[in-house]
Amino acid sequence: MALGLLLGNLVPGLNTALEAVKVGEVSLPIAVGLLVMMYPVLAKVRYDQTRRVIGDRKLMISSLVINWLLAPAFMFVLAWVFLADLPEYRTGLIIVGLARCIAMVMIWNDLACGDRESAAVLVAINSVFQVVAFGALGWFYLQLLPSWLGLPTTSADFSFWAITLSVLIFLGIPLLAGFLTRTLGEKAKGRDWYEGTFLPKLGPWALYGLLFTITLLFALQGETIAARPLDVARIALPLLVYFVVVFGAGMVIGKWLDLGYAKTTTLAFTAAGNNFELAIAVAIGTFGVTSGQALAGVVGPLIEVPALVALVYAALWARKRFFTPATASL
Repeated sequence: MALGLLLGNLVPGLNTALEAVKVGEVSLPIAVGLLVMMYPVLAKVRYDQTRRVIGDRKLMISSLVINWLLAPAFMFVLAWVFLADLPEYRTGLIIVGLARCIAMVMIWNDLACGDRESAAVLVAINSVFQVVAFGALGWFYLQLLPSWLGLPTTSADFSFWAITLSVLIFLGIPLLAGFLTRTLGEKAKGRDWYEGTFLPKLGPWALYGLLFTITLLFALQGETIAARPLDVARIALPLLVYFVVVFGAGMVIGKWLDLGYAKTTTLAFTAAGNNFELAIAVAIGTFGVTSGQALAGVVGPLIEVPALVALVYAALWARKRFFTPATASL
């Protein structure tokens, strides 16, 4: 993050160069970083166990309720409580709340020893709902609900195809690559070789991709962040509250439903994580690259990265404190 901010401020024309070639509305170098980040994690998933995850009704229903009912509503409340006098940032924050996780959450879940198969299924479900529901929820939270409450409304047109393209590229490509890699690798040399020899060599590339993506994200918006530090602080506070509260709620609900540590952790991270790449792309496509809405999306990873790294440690601490050895086993 620090390196990205320095590059963005010290290297003339870097943000223009990064934006020169795009995949959808996302810079090509960032798109490459996201794909490199996602592929190793999805290659680790045991796809023959996804039926077990789909059959877990408690996990499926609780994830859908938190992700698509509670979390967006909570972000709407936070946006109006903290940014009532700043409509552009408020709108950007609401858009962030609607963009559910499909990318970095796989990394946080893996680091916290969550259930990989559950994460893959929940991310895929979030992606389907994102394509189907994003536009309708944007209309509801930006126009219909504020009008019911007597609050100012915001007009925004969301491109169905832009959202679909984002999901297909940043989840579809690495998901297909991961599935084919495991299927062909196990067929050729067996599961023991695949998981004992191949994955340890492939695994570190997920973190390389993560670090590369974060560096470029902040290089791309380094000048903007440095120029408006007070605005960044105003946007950061509700985001921090959001991550902590939603993650905590996911852990409590998972523990209450007796899902076990691995699935509880996956539920919490998939609820707390957001698809900032999509939120930034939607904000830029709808309101412009220099808009306050776009800045709100950019501040997202600035807070998400350290917050969710801290929550990885919180989850590992909770495993020892609140989960029995049987349910906490990896």
